[in-house]
Amino acid sequence: MSLYSNLKTARTEEDVKDAYIKALGLKSYTKGLIDIQTKEMWFEAKDTGKNSCYAMFTQLLHYVQVAVDKGETVPPFLAVIDTEKAALMKLSDVLPFLKKKTVKWGKSASQYTQEALDEISAHIGTHFVAFKISTHEEEFISTAKEAIKSGDIIRIQITPDNLKQVFDKWVVMIGEELSGVKAEDYALLFFADIMHDGTISTHANLTAELLHKNGAPIFSLAGKYYDLGNQDGYREFWAIYHKPPKSEYRDYLLERRDSLIPINERSFKGAFYTPLHVVDKAYDKLSESLGKNWQKDYVVWDMCCGVGNLEVKHSNHRNIFMSTLDQADIDVMKATKTCAAAIKFQYDYLNDDITDSGGIDYSLTNKVPPQLRKAISEGKKLLVLINPPYGETGAGVGQGNKNKIGVEKTRINASMTTEGYASKELFVQFLTRISKELPNATLAMFSTLKYVNAPNFEKFRNNWNAEYLGGFVVHSKAFDGIKGDFPIGFLVWKTNQNAAQKTPIVELDVDVLDKKGNQVGAKKYYNLSNNLHLNVWIKKPKTNKNPALPLSNAVTVSKNPRKKTSCDEMVGYLYASNNDLQHAAIETCITSSIYTGGNGGGLYIVEDNLLQVAVVFAMRRIVKPTWLNDRDQFLQPTEFLTDEFKYDCLIWMLFNGYNLTAGADDIDWDGMKWSLINHFIPFSEQEVGSPGRFESDFMVQFLDGKTLSSEAVAVLDCGREIWKSYFSYVDIRAVREAYKLNRPDVGWYQVRKALRERAKSSHNVPVSFASFESSYKELSEKLRMNVYELGFLRK
Repeated sequence: MSLYSNLKTARTEEDVKDAYIKALGLKSYTKGLIDIQTKEMWFEAKDTGKNSCYAMFTQLLHYVQVAVDKGETVPPFLAVIDTEKAALMKLSDVLPFLKKKTVKWGKSASQYTQEALDEISAHIGTHFVAFKISTHEEEFISTAKEAIKSGDIIRIQITPDNLKQVFDKWVVMIGEELSGVKAEDYALLFFADIMHDGTISTHANLTAELLHKNGAPIFSLAGKYYDLGNQDGYREFWAIYHKPPKSEYRDYLLERRDSLIPINERSFKGAFYTPLHVVDKAYDKLSESLGKNWQKDYVVWDMCCGVGNLEVKHSNHRNIFMSTLDQADIDVMKATKTCAAAIKFQYDYLNDDITDSGGIDYSLTNKVPPQLRKAISEGKKLLVLINPPYGETGAGVGQGNKNKIGVEKTRINASMTTEGYASKELFVQFLTRISKELPNATLAMFSTLKYVNAPNFEKFRNNWNAEYLGGFVVHSKAFDGIKGDFPIGFLVWKTNQNAAQKTPIVELDVDVLDKKGNQVGAKKYYNLSNNLHLNVWIKKPKTNKNPALPLSNAVTVSKNPRKKTSCDEMVGYLYASNNDLQHAAIETCITSSIYTGGNGGGLYIVEDNLLQVAVVFAMRRIVKPTWLNDRDQFLQPTEFLTDEFKYDCLIWMLFNGYNLTAGADDIDWDGMKWSLINHFIPFSEQEVGSPGRFESDFMVQFLDGKTLSSEAVAVLDCGREIWKSYFSYVDIRAVREAYKLNRPDVGWYQVRKALRERAKSSHNVPVSFASFESSYKELSEKLRMNVYELGFLRK
C-alpha cells in the first residue's frame, strides 16, 4: 500500500510513525520524546492534519534548542509529519537563529507559547519544503531519501520523464489560482513559469510571460495580465521543484507542449507529437520512394506542423514552409530556433482563404507567403508532409444525441458534398483541400488507415485519385497521448486529381514497425467494395409497427433515446455494428430484443437467417483483435460453407459470453411492464431439471435431428451440466433481482452470473467450469482455423 493509503487508515500517532518509517525505508531509528530519531533526521509526528507545519516545527525546535544548549549532537535535517502533509528543513537554516536564544519557549515542547510560534514562524517560512501527501507523496519520499543520502534538500528537476505529472500538479496548485484562464492556455503559462529563473526567462519570444509586481508573480498572455488569487500554492510548488530545467532539456520540453493540451483539443488541433525515431523512419521511406535527393528536389509544406518535429530532420530548411493553427506553436519554434531558415506562418488550413463556393482565394487573408504562392503557381515539385488531426464527429458509443457534434464544421467541410461520412474526419478535410489546391502534389501523411479500407470512406476513395508509392504502419503507442492500440500509417502518394482515368486503391504493401520503430514484419491492406463486406451479407428482415424493448445488456434497458420497432417471427437480435476487427470485439452480441446500447447496426434474428447470424457472430468474435489487425475488414465467405461449420458456429454462439439472450418478467420501460422470452435454450426442461415450463422450445426444435460435430456435442454436454447446476438451487433474493431470475427460461448470461454469485457464498460448493472451458476451447480452435481459409478475413 502507498503511504497515503496507510495514512488514511491511521488511528494513532504510532500508526502515523510506522507508515512514514515504512515509506522511507528507515532502518536504524528510535522512538521517544522525539517521535522518530535517526542519525540524519528528527521527526515530529501528529495523528491528525489539524496542526500547521509552523506549529509542529515550533514543537520540534524546542527539542533542538534543548539539545543545542546541552552541547548534544543534532542531525542535519528536521521533519514534521502527519496524516495529510509532511515538511523538511535543514538544521543549518535555523541553527544560527536558535543560538541567539531569543525565543521564549513554553513549559514543554507541546505547550509552546503564541510568542514562540510567532517568532519561529517568522524565521522558518522560507526555509522548509512542504508536501501534500495526497498529491506529492512520491516527491516527498524521493526528496527525503535524497536528503539523507546527499546531505542536502535538493529540489526535484523537471525532465521529459515527469513533465506531464509536474504540469498536472502545477495546474492544481498554481494554474487554478489564475482567474479567467482557459484550460487550453495553462500549458503556455506553465512554460512561462518553469522557463524563468526568477530574474530572466531562458527563452525570448515565448507566447506567455512571467513578470513580478511588488515581489509577487504575475502572468502575461495575449495582452492580459493574470495574478494569483492565493500565493501559498506557488510557494509550495517551487519549494519542491527546481527551475528552470537543465539546459539540455529546455527546447525538448517546449516542443512537448502538445502532451499538455487537453485531449479533446489535441484531437481537433492534431497536437500529437511525432517521435523523432519515427520521423527518422519516415525520412528513410521518403528516400526510398522519392529518391535520395528528395530534400533538395521538393518544396515541402506542412500545414499542421505543430512545433516542427516533422521537419527538424530535414537538411534543407530553406525549402520548407510550415503553418499551424496555433500562433503559440510559431512562438515556440522561434524561441527554440527550430528550422530557423524555414518560412513559418499561422494558418487555419480548413477555414482560411476558402470561398463560399469552396474555392481557394489567397487574397482573403494574405497569410500564405508569396514564396509559397510562387512555388505553387510555377508547378514546382511539392511535397505535403503532415501529421494531421484525427478529430471527428460521433466518437462515442451508445450516447444517442450526445455524440460529439460540430467538430467537423469547417469551411472546407461545407463544400464536401460527395465524400459522405468521411467528411466528418478532419484529416480527410485536409486531403480534400489539398486535392483542390495542390492537385498534383506528392503526399506523405501520418494517419489512421480508415481512408484506405473503411466502408464509410468508400465515397471518398471514389473521388480521390492517388498512386501509392510506399509506406509503413507503426504502433499507436509510439505517439504519446494517443489512446487505444491501432496502426498509424505513414503512406506516400503521388496525387493526380485532374487525371481523366483514376488509379484505384486495390491493395497496399506496408512495412510494420513496433512502437520503438523496429521493423517487425510486413502487411497488406485491401480496399474492397462495400458490397463484399460481411456486415451486408444477411438480408435484414422487415420490421413491423410494434414498439421493441431497447436493451443495453441482457436484462438492462438502454438509456439511448432512440425508439425502434419489432419484427414478426423474431427470436432475437444480432448487434453487429462496424465491419472491422477493432469494433467487432466490442460491438457483437445477441439479445432477446433490440440492442441499442451502441452506435446502431444489427438485425432481427428469425429462423431463416439463424445460421447466417451464427456464422457472422462467430467470425466477428473468434479472432482476437491486435493493434495490427485493428482495421482489417470482415468479408463475405469466398468458399462453400458446410453444415458442420454452420452448426459449429451456432453452438459456439449459444455458449459465448456475448450471448445475452434472456428470459425475464417485469422490466420497466416507457410506462409499461415488459417481458423477455428466451428462444435460445438448446435443452428441454427435463434435460436440465427446470422447475417450470420454458415458454419457447425453438432452439430444441431447430437442433432436432441435426448432425453435430464431436466438438459441438462436447460443448453441449458440458453446457447441460452447468444448466443443471443452476436449477439445483434457488438463489438469494438480491441475485434474483439483479439478474431478473423470475422465470424458468433464463439465458446463458443469467446462468453464468448466478453461478458466479453463488461461488462467492460460503453456503455453496462452486460449480466448476473447467470441463466446459476445455471443450469450448477445442471448438474455438477448430473454428479459428476456418476464418482465413473460408475468406472471412484476408492476410
